[in-house]
Amino acid sequence: MRILFLGDVVGRAGRDAVVARLPELRAALRAELVVVNAENASHGFGLGPDMARAFLEAGADVLTLGNHAWDRKEVIPFIAETPRLIRPLNFPPGTPGSGSVMVQVADGRAALVINAMGRLFMDPLDCPFRTVAVELSRHRLGATVAAIVIDFHAEATSEKMAFAHSFDGQVSLVVGTHTHCPTADYQILPGGTAYQTDAGMCGDYDSVIGMGKEGAASRFWRKMPGERLAPAEGEATIAGLFVETDDATGLARQIAPLRVGGRLSQTLPDGL
Repeated sequence: MRILFLGDVVGRAGRDAVVARLPELRAALRAELVVVNAENASHGFGLGPDMARAFLEAGADVLTLGNHAWDRKEVIPFIAETPRLIRPLNFPPGTPGSGSVMVQVADGRAALVINAMGRLFMDPLDCPFRTVAVELSRHRLGATVAAIVIDFHAEATSEKMAFAHSFDGQVSLVVGTHTHCPTADYQILPGGTAYQTDAGMCGDYDSVIGMGKEGAASRFWRKMPGERLAPAEGEATIAGLFVETDDATGLARQIAPLRVGGRLSQTLPDGL
């Protein structure tokens, strides 16, 4: 299966770039499954229902969230009626929405997408390792599902790496989100799971993790709260990764970074 994952979409710059470029990227990559982390799409904080619809219409199959899941209150009723929008699996029982979704790609094969959130320097949620292990116990990669993708929304690189190694060989891809900086450690782990510590963001990189430089820097200079941070509005880079899995096992055969537009060095998977 050919999988495209796009990192955190930040603000209008990121939204506009993803909506405009996703159809052509999906076609060029012949992507069968597209997952987009959209938790910062609304002014850098949360996701509005209209924005979610735009991403889905542009070609996203699944939208994932994170610690800003509920910043836009309108998303609460929307997530309950939109299965392809998921929030972290390890939120407490009774939280609206779901932490995983099974989707069918065009040829009828099933793919499972899971969203989980780390706990180091993050909210004190249920254990993501144990909750994901329980979810995976219901599925078998290469048998009941053709691919399994996990968006692990976490701050600490150590927690992301430990999480990926814990599920190596059980899933197709573990990709980190949240820190908004694409890491250079994309690889296929020994057990066959594709991994990257952070996919980066879809947003303006002439910024502080997508937000305006002046307001963000002043908080570090003065250690005082200031005006609400606003996203940078320059040309966005679309950042993510592409993974191709083995049809028989569901494990990764190829992983490659993707960066298009904006300030960062451009890179596309081989052949494009």
